[in-house]
Amino acid sequence: MRVALGQLAISTSWEDNLALCLSQIADAKAGGARLVVLPEGILARDPSDPDHVLRTAQPLDGPFVSGLLPASEGIMLAFCVNVPDGAGRFHNTLVVMQDGTLIACYRKLHLYDAFAMRESRLIAPGHELPPVLTLDDMKIGFMTCYDVRFPEIARYLALAGADIIVVPAAWLRGPGKERHWEIMLAARALENTCFVLGAGECGPQNIGNSMIIDPLGVVIAARGVSPGLVIETLDLAQLQKARRDLPVLQNRRFAAPALETSSCGA
Repeated sequence: MRVALGQLAISTSWEDNLALCLSQIADAKAGGARLVVLPEGILARDPSDPDHVLRTAQPLDGPFVSGLLPASEGIMLAFCVNVPDGAGRFHNTLVVMQDGTLIACYRKLHLYDAFAMRESRLIAPGHELPPVLTLDDMKIGFMTCYDVRFPEIARYLALAGADIIVVPAAWLRGPGKERHWEIMLAARALENTCFVLGAGECGPQNIGNSMIIDPLGVVIAARGVSPGLVIETLDLAQLQKARRDLPVLQNRRFAAPALETSSCGA
């Protein structure tokens, strides 16, 4: 399967960001991609004004998401946007489209209340596990940014059949953060023998560094700090061989992960 990661520098204007996304999707299609992944928080961002993301949040039937639907013809498209929760915050929502239709959503479970950040001030957490979807002959699971630090989600997705784990992100700059990003993506790939696709925002506060990791934890394609595409072909036979050689999913002694609670409270 041919896959593409779009690396973008997001601005304060959703109209400008929509145009950027449409341009990268068109380039990805021209490169033969069947799966296209864009970063987290692509609707709008202002590093000098953290509340900008709340003021510019849109419902799923708003003009930003609606403007991307036609571009998903012939592909599966995944990205994250901010969707108002109706109670003064928003949900960081991973959206999956295919052939002009919105087919799945996932609200980010783990909020980035770490390294002096407090996402929970603006973001309401999700309470449901992410989906696993089928495209061509491969199964794809999803998570968002900070989720990658929690191995339970990746293991859940692998046990649900995922061959590929998709990670839209806006990974903040900071001491050692680029290394954290690569280590976490590689660990999730290796411990679950899955391909892992991390698509990063590359604006002034985030690292970019989009990359594709193979099922044995090797970076097979990556981009630095500038906008652009990462395009690679994923081989199902390579994944099957990795799982024969390293049958960790069969050898495990622990039960499948489960959410601590199914409550839909705040």
